Amino acid sequence: MFITLEGPEGSGKTSHIPHLVEYLRGQGYVVFPTREPGGTSISEQIRSILHDMKNAEMHPRTETLLYQAARAQIVEQVIKPRLAAGEIVISDRYADSTIAYQGYGHRQDIEQIRALVQYATGGLVPDLTILLDLDVEIGLKRKQRGNEWNRMDAYTVEFHQRVRTGYLEMVKQQPHRWVVVNAEQPWEQVQQELRRLMEERLRGR
Repeated sequence: MFITLEGPEGSGKTSHIPHLVEYLRGQGYVVFPTREPGGTSISEQIRSILHDMKNAEMHPRTETLLYQAARAQIVEQVIKPRLAAGEIVISDRYADSTIAYQGYGHRQDIEQIRALVQYATGGLVPDLTILLDLDVEIGLKRKQRGNEWNRMDAYTVEFHQRVRTGYLEMVKQQPHRWVVVNAEQPWEQVQQELRRLMEERLRGR
């Protein structure tokens, strides 16, 4: 089973995944966590380029293509083999991030973005995508308090608001795949809700 966590900056995806993995392993599941961009040596090198504040002049099309390059590598090298072995893969971001950020955020043609994503993923779609949703300004303030402020975070508040709008639009388009969790709740409450959602879906399979 392939599960992805999505959301605006500061929504808590990265902090929740290790605890979810530990919990599910404790229930007897074989779980592999990964992240985008990243997860392989090649993809991590691309991540460094994408997130480096020195690359502020990067064009949105360049940004879009680099994300697809990193994604194609992790899909073929990591995600597909793990799924074929019967493992649960939980990813901190995946293809929907590109539609939200490079599509809605940068106002690029959504259908062109979808075609690029389709090519990069080989058509691999998550079984479950959880949107950790919260007010953009709250999320950015959370991110500023951390140590990972990067080039993507530094876009305008208006950009990040378009990203959030994009996510909510995707939820409407594919309600069977998406579940929305209010990420403004206390961390422990969000974690419990994530565990419940994942267990429900896993039992259903």
